[in-house]
Amino acid sequence: MDEDRPTPGIAEELSPGLRRVLADNLSPMTYWGTNTYLVGTRDIAVIDPGPDDAAHLAAILGALTPGQKVSHVLVTHSHVDHSPLAHRLARETGAQVHGFGPSGAGRSAIMTRLAASGLEDAGEGVEAGFAPDVALSDGTVIEAEGWALEALWTPGHLGNHMAFAMGDTVFCGDLVMGWASSLVAPPDGDLTDFMASCRRMRARGAKVFHSGHGAPIKDPMERLDWLLAHREGREASILGALRDGPADAQTLARRIYTDTPVALLGAAARNVLAHLIDLHGRNLVVPDGNLTATSRFELL
Repeated sequence: MDEDRPTPGIAEELSPGLRRVLADNLSPMTYWGTNTYLVGTRDIAVIDPGPDDAAHLAAILGALTPGQKVSHVLVTHSHVDHSPLAHRLARETGAQVHGFGPSGAGRSAIMTRLAASGLEDAGEGVEAGFAPDVALSDGTVIEAEGWALEALWTPGHLGNHMAFAMGDTVFCGDLVMGWASSLVAPPDGDLTDFMASCRRMRARGAKVFHSGHGAPIKDPMERLDWLLAHREGREASILGALRDGPADAQTLARRIYTDTPVALLGAAARNVLAHLIDLHGRNLVVPDGNLTATSRFELL
């Protein structure tokens, strides 16, 4: 890891009125674990309570000082490393859970069709039964004593993904991470939405992003530029590979990800599929028949 991992379970002040408590769920998908953020000095907004873990719940509650209470529980999205502790924390504190909507909300029509056809999630794990107590619309402002957070619908990594902006600070969930590019894997991930969300955040501007995993991103506009360029470069590779003839996502992944271990080619193929669906939507490629995970695509 590039940064020193914080100690899980310890509330660490990042700036006045903002603390981070790291969940002890380190993995290749979560980097050093899920970042849970505590915003405020009296009324506390807890952003991304994390996995359903008793020790992490105790750490969040133990971080409260005399006179503080959890007034709001906010969830960026319903992957199992972000949302499962939300309702348990809400029951303990009397707060309500706020988020865009239940798992599956925010999916595009094409991703809804792919999911109905049997394409399952790509392994990150979605909390199937998640639903917020309060469904937030894009642009809704949640506020309490000493803070106000604007909810920003930022689908792409997941359809119900939201970021929360507090002035020049943005809690960006898994839309942007400093240590890796975000996973965008159909049917839950949608590259068309992901690119639009990144461009929206780029146009909005910010001084710091606090991500779902890893250290604060202190050059968020540069990081967004990198993410967009990275995806555009992958798109160019796919289009180049299709000049050799029609192919499905698995075949293209083997052509493009030449240094990737065989065990990871399935994830690579899902990433390629995300690009192919986006390219199809922009009338740059066409599948042979109905669009499925196994369709062969050719250039238009």
